[in-house]
Amino acid sequence: MLGVIAAMAFIFFAPFASGDDPDYGDALVTAHISDCRTLVPVLASDSASAEIISLVFNGLVKYDARLNLVGDLADSWTISEGGLVIIFHLKKNCRWQDGRPFTADDVVFTYERIIDPSVPTPYKGDFEKVESVKSLDPYTVEVRYREAFAPGLASWGMPVMPRHLLAGQDLLATKFGRNPVGTGPYLFKRWRTGERIDLVSNRDYFEHRPFIDRYIYRVIPDPSTMFLELETGSVDIMGLSSLQYARLTDTARFLKKFQRIRYPSFGYVYMGYNLDNVFFKDIRVRQAINYAVDKNEIIDGVLFGLGTVSTGPFLRDSWAYNPVVQPPGFDPAKAGLLLTEAGWVDTDGDGWREKNGTRFEFTVVTNQGAGERLRAAEIIQRRLKEIGIKMHIRVVEWAVFLNEFIEKRRFEAVILGWNLSRDPDCYDIWHSSKTKPGEFNFLGYKNAEVDALLEAGRRTFDQEERKKIYYRIHRLIYEDQPCLFLFAPDALVAVDRRFEGVSPAPVGIMYNLIDWYVPRDKQRYHLRPEIS
Repeated sequence: MLGVIAAMAFIFFAPFASGDDPDYGDALVTAHISDCRTLVPVLASDSASAEIISLVFNGLVKYDARLNLVGDLADSWTISEGGLVIIFHLKKNCRWQDGRPFTADDVVFTYERIIDPSVPTPYKGDFEKVESVKSLDPYTVEVRYREAFAPGLASWGMPVMPRHLLAGQDLLATKFGRNPVGTGPYLFKRWRTGERIDLVSNRDYFEHRPFIDRYIYRVIPDPSTMFLELETGSVDIMGLSSLQYARLTDTARFLKKFQRIRYPSFGYVYMGYNLDNVFFKDIRVRQAINYAVDKNEIIDGVLFGLGTVSTGPFLRDSWAYNPVVQPPGFDPAKAGLLLTEAGWVDTDGDGWREKNGTRFEFTVVTNQGAGERLRAAEIIQRRLKEIGIKMHIRVVEWAVFLNEFIEKRRFEAVILGWNLSRDPDCYDIWHSSKTKPGEFNFLGYKNAEVDALLEAGRRTFDQEERKKIYYRIHRLIYEDQPCLFLFAPDALVAVDRRFEGVSPAPVGIMYNLIDWYVPRDKQRYHLRPEIS
């Protein structure tokens, strides 16, 4: 199904007709299962924090609707010396939300904090090849690389932080993490932990004032409750589960009130192994699990066909995707042979495999509110039981999941998802050097050839040559099976029809939020100062 959607031409609507005067006002109320962790951009690695940060801050560059890199805080740039030097020319009409001017010093400061050894940011890998970042004048920044770095330009989409507010502060303890000041289209107003975050429009935003006055981020851990809130009008936009999209929203009553939007997401779900754990060190065990789990069963039974089987670190819409890499067929017999070869045998006839007196019994941890992950885990559990592996499932709250299990590597296996960047560089996820606390390779994956290829992919600018490199990376990682690659779900969204200017595109739907508006006669919140 995803291939069909990807082949369809996206329709682009102008945000409003020429000569029209869109109304300001109203609020967009969104809901998610988890709260943010921090609003310090260089520390945020979760999708909830990233959503709020994207509205409060800007990078030097960004992706437009068609996935082209365009200027954000940068007005223009030049690349010279074979890619070793980028000169950014900054916009001169940008201000921090406290009124201070944005300058090149803020860019230099952000870079200095990223590379600071005391700052546990997962984004260091994007800046390791940088030799220097200099302010040539208040509106010109020179970035010089020690060697060619192909994702270099895209990496400057990193949100820029204000020097005048954060200089000399401990980013892990600063109050800024809960009271940020950026340059973006929305200003932070308040944060009620575990309940909601309120943003208000930045009337001095350098592009233009957003038409929607307020953005309300509500935390609703239970997706069923969230859906009820959507239906009753307390929530305006939410990501739908496959069940909700397929069974609960295809009605005249729902479609009269909401737009249903479906497009290929740029992420995948996986069951990742702690590769230092005794159960998963042997590649034959990991390959056996891949044979034992029927991914199409999950696509059909959990996603209702609204997604595709994942075959590794790249998705079908990426130019780095290697079409030759295909998942093996569902083959429990092959799985059993591999486990026996690895020494895991049911010696006492109780139905469970053992090795050296230890039963193959482990726990997979996933996060609360992710019903599709839980249902996928239940299918995996049943299939592994059939080949003599006992798997337990543990569901924990999102913040606990990240802080106590992922950050501390206190897990045997996890079910998680990656939202990927548009450039295929995945150094931070798969390179063996990126296993420190706060970094992304928490599975502990190590492959010397993959390391070398990841480094080569960063040095190569020619896309055809990079494609060869990433094709090889795709094959090697899938063969190693550091995780069980499960599925790439479609993005499924419902938006209240009173919002106009919503334009689905390859990049998604939120890229032009500042152009969304609600006609005055349809506005819901313009008479009330607060939303209860």
